[in-house]
Amino acid sequence: MTVTPSDISSPEADLDLAAEAASDLDLDLAIPEEVPTADDPSSRAVARDLDGVGFTLDEFASLLSKYDYNFKPGDVVNGTVFALESKGAMIDIGAKTAAFMPVQEVSINRVEGLSDVLVPGEIREFFIMSEENEDGQLSLSIRRIEYQRAWERVRQLQKEDATIYSEVFATNRGGALVRVEGLRGFIPGSHISTRKAKEELVADFLPLKFLEVDEERNRLVLSHRRALVERKMNRLEVGEVVLGTVRGIKPYGAFIDIGGVSGLLHISEISHEHIETPHTVLNVNDQMKVMIIDLDAERGRISLSTKALEPEPGDMLTDPQKVFDKAEEMAARYKQMLLEQAEDQEPMGVTLD
Repeated sequence: MTVTPSDISSPEADLDLAAEAASDLDLDLAIPEEVPTADDPSSRAVARDLDGVGFTLDEFASLLSKYDYNFKPGDVVNGTVFALESKGAMIDIGAKTAAFMPVQEVSINRVEGLSDVLVPGEIREFFIMSEENEDGQLSLSIRRIEYQRAWERVRQLQKEDATIYSEVFATNRGGALVRVEGLRGFIPGSHISTRKAKEELVADFLPLKFLEVDEERNRLVLSHRRALVERKMNRLEVGEVVLGTVRGIKPYGAFIDIGGVSGLLHISEISHEHIETPHTVLNVNDQMKVMIIDLDAERGRISLSTKALEPEPGDMLTDPQKVFDKAEEMAARYKQMLLEQAEDQEPMGVTLD
């Protein structure tokens, strides 16, 4: 078929050309009579028939409500890390807008960068810190989750009366600072038992016992002395004589180092004779034999006595060397006396006919 420009110069020519092309392709371009027009009532009937197919508006709204997450501060949700930025990470938690986690909320521990903790594509739990901002974005935290779980763990350790080991990372006038489960803990100077200067403890790992665990006040207080005393107590017993060195003298008594832990020789336990002040009898760095008269593991205290070792009342004032030489003998007598007292206090058996 040959077509010239004059053949397609008018609408009539266009119709003739379309008909001729349809004839060549054996196509029927006639409009079927049964097809309704737009204003035909039968077309509206078809639409009415479709009302029962698929979702109603109410069903569709109900379906959407299932995905209308109601995120609240304090909730813990699963999220997927999909971008790490200089100031934080973008997290997909299924909200309308990607949530944001500031870099300072990535961990309870100090980290160099986000990549030390997060990997793009990983799924993990996040804590929702606040309501949506004006852009509809939520603020997230991992540190809050770790913080809550750290306190739970510390409370459990305290309940178990566990001994832990922690590294000193700083010292101050009051004592030393350590981290336990990522939480900052404080060791008062009075509960540090070492011959080292306090400043030299940085980077040392110390055995510690819990003194106070208070999440509300954010107070975690520990004792090095109590941990050492407990360990030492496992090898000590009441009535035992030990060699010690005077490390400090106070108006109320003297602190005696017995193998790395400190025991108190109270002024009333120095001698049977009255003493005005321990300084009249003892000097710092004196070596002496003392007897253990009490072990208080809960408070981390060891009570000592030289009075119980005096062969004669007042020997600690007049002849301390005699007390030193006869210490084991006097301790044996003391133990025997305690044993006899215990037997005397036992109730008499009753026999029935």
